[in-house]
Amino acid sequence: MNILRNPWLSGTTVLLAAALSAAAFAQQKDKPKKLYCWDEGGRRVCSDTLPASAVGHQRTELSASTGSAISRVARELTAEERAAAALQAKAQESEADRLRREMAMVVSYATEKDLQRAFQERFSLVDEGLKSSSMAHTNLHKSLISLLRQANELELAGKPVGKALRNRILTQHRELGLLLATQQRLQAERGTLQGEYERALVRYRELKGTATATVAAPKPPSGG
Repeated sequence: MNILRNPWLSGTTVLLAAALSAAAFAQQKDKPKKLYCWDEGGRRVCSDTLPASAVGHQRTELSASTGSAISRVARELTAEERAAAALQAKAQESEADRLRREMAMVVSYATEKDLQRAFQERFSLVDEGLKSSSMAHTNLHKSLISLLRQANELELAGKPVGKALRNRILTQHRELGLLLATQQRLQAERGTLQGEYERALVRYRELKGTATATVAAPKPPSGG
């Protein structure tokens, strides 16, 4: 349909455009005018427009009709200040997370024995791992000593040490080192767990209002 050949539609379009323009003008007219005041070069500057150079400055926005302050806008932070603020926010989030965990601990464990039982299960897992790695370390060490003795006897007899024997010695030596590293890791884990348990128990008693002078560590499982 050709709009230009339809006078009724053309008139409607004109009226609609006029109405939209009137509404926009009314909104602009109703919008209160503001004054912006900021410090620049050691002096106070006020204007009804805010230049780009003043956008990052601390400023006060006032009503042009009454002169009263409408709002106060803080200056933009520097990169260092933003980084410091981000670190502070992260620290606050970590603290809030810690408090949530502590309250969950109080809700989850009705008594100290419940808390100790939960930690005892974790101690048992670590101690079982230590026990298994210790037994494997002992057996592997004995096997390696036996292989080294065989190689030594061959050398004393003036016979060559075969490739298969040398490879077995090297393989078991590497495995022995890995087992030793596993034992050290588990021992460190147990020490960390012990400290975690003691802190949790002290905090639990504080939150429950049953603080005592000493903290008893859970006993290791039998045979540990």
